[in-house]
Amino acid sequence: MPLNRRDFINRSAATGAGVALAGTAGAVAAAGPAQAAEQGHGHGHAPKTFSLRVLGTTDLHGHALNWDYFTDAEYDDAAHNDVGLAKVATLVEQARAEKGHDRTLLIDAGDIIQGTQLSYYYARVEPITGARRGPQHPMALAMNHMKYDAAALGNHEFNYGIPLLRAFQEQCDFPLLAANAVDAKTLKPAFPPYLVKEIKVHGGRPVKVGILGLTNPGIAVWDKANVQGKMAFPGLVEQAKIYVPKLRALGCDVVICTDHSGLDGSTSYGDAVPYPENASSMVAAQVPGIDAILVGHTHVERPQTLVVNEQTGKTVVLSEPLYWGMRLSVFDIDLAFERGRWHVTSVTAEVRNANTVAEDPQVAKLVRDEHQKVVDYVNQVVGTCTVAMSAAESTYKDTPIIDFLNLVQSDTVKAALAGTSYASLPVLSEASPFSRTAAIPAGQVSLRDVAGLYVYENTLDAKILTGAQVKDYLEWSAAYYVQTAADAPVDVTKITNANNTPDYSYDVLSGVSYDIDIAQPAGSRISNLTHDGAPVDPAAQFVLAVNNYRSSGGSNYPHVATAQSVWSNSDEIRNTIIAWVQAHGTIDPSTFGGDQWRLTRGGVPLFS
Repeated sequence: MPLNRRDFINRSAATGAGVALAGTAGAVAAAGPAQAAEQGHGHGHAPKTFSLRVLGTTDLHGHALNWDYFTDAEYDDAAHNDVGLAKVATLVEQARAEKGHDRTLLIDAGDIIQGTQLSYYYARVEPITGARRGPQHPMALAMNHMKYDAAALGNHEFNYGIPLLRAFQEQCDFPLLAANAVDAKTLKPAFPPYLVKEIKVHGGRPVKVGILGLTNPGIAVWDKANVQGKMAFPGLVEQAKIYVPKLRALGCDVVICTDHSGLDGSTSYGDAVPYPENASSMVAAQVPGIDAILVGHTHVERPQTLVVNEQTGKTVVLSEPLYWGMRLSVFDIDLAFERGRWHVTSVTAEVRNANTVAEDPQVAKLVRDEHQKVVDYVNQVVGTCTVAMSAAESTYKDTPIIDFLNLVQSDTVKAALAGTSYASLPVLSEASPFSRTAAIPAGQVSLRDVAGLYVYENTLDAKILTGAQVKDYLEWSAAYYVQTAADAPVDVTKITNANNTPDYSYDVLSGVSYDIDIAQPAGSRISNLTHDGAPVDPAAQFVLAVNNYRSSGGSNYPHVATAQSVWSNSDEIRNTIIAWVQAHGTIDPSTFGGDQWRLTRGGVPLFS
């Protein structure tokens, strides 16, 4: 009976395939023989030099095709980027043809199964259940066809719970790696930490490539409800210091990390966990023995970043290929055979742009049925709206579209607390301008219109804050604005995102009215904070309707992570909004949004 590749990979992950050292689990696979054309080949002489290529993607976020399910059209942005695995597949085939298929590896740095309505559909509407039963995940279909060698786990892999992730793992013909995802009780690896690939060299000794996968410690914060008591997530540096020496002990000539972690050492969750969120540069600097790192998580384009290892003085090459399949990282690695083994002599990296090629027709055909099913799903009409609403100005103005999100969340929490001892407390709500292109049309409203307002799989919590804590919360949010003198010209495209704060980290609160004076320094900007027309009492208690990401410490807002929880919901906020529209039938902005916030400078409103 022939050995199924998926069975082999899963069995290798479980048993270590006889190559993992004690206490670890790994996977081993062999590539075909590479025809060496380098110096020394021919006439019976073993080759003295060799080169190989490692291709990398990251933060695909459910993008199989170059399609935007929220606009029901091909994806496009201001830079005319293209997205999706079908585009990437063409780049991959070109890069493999250049170097040789048998000396090219393909890896990913995580966040694969969340982010589009395509991935949502196969997690919640028609969820995958395993390798040989039920629907097949379109991302697994495409990545298997493209012959990925390995992928690191991203934090968003855990959004739908561990059972769904395990079902996806079963469907993949390649291992999902995470050296720092461990069983909470035994502290043993919950997924394969690494993969060893052996690339045969015609006439010479094979080249062994170790691929170490590292995920983000923030999973313990962001997906606490799904992982608490089940998995733990140590730091990247700490685990790399364990596994890189083991890969070298296994005879690896090349060691590559695929890290779902950014470069700069920053952390969005404060001291909620003792490990930094973005640690790839620290891994490169502090862990000897790494040749290259595929970086993910931060959604930026870094074609090649060089970091010198503090212990060895050797340069480590890092590359991050933007996100959604917009780019492909290409690492070229040169080796020389000396003293009985291969040694890396050079590593370079670049990125290639997906908008320069056509979609791979085979990949597009492979997921066509799944794609069409989701297109039909998102285009169903769920209600109507009396006037058009847009999020275009929501980062600097009080807009009905954000008021609508807060209305739904407030209504949901009020209904949940009815009849409880907390029913008399005023309910506030937080919402962020997740997408500046989100819009609700006048007239018929489709599911995709509503889903486009909330692009994350967040759920809803309710926590108690005092009036003083509410003000602290708003001060933290207001740091999103660039300090602007009262007499300075204003460019609305330049007054937001101070200190690279993303839009999703900026919160608007309903249930209170307030001014944000951007002429003042961060921490001293909130004034005229009122509830029901009266100044907010610092000692008064409020219930805050808050998403689980923020509630768990995401973006490091003060007080909320440790505040008393009075209610939580397991359904996505997106579904709550859709259900509200279906139940009410009509969205009428004239009936909500009585509270107001506004930007001021020196007490003078910035906009009329």
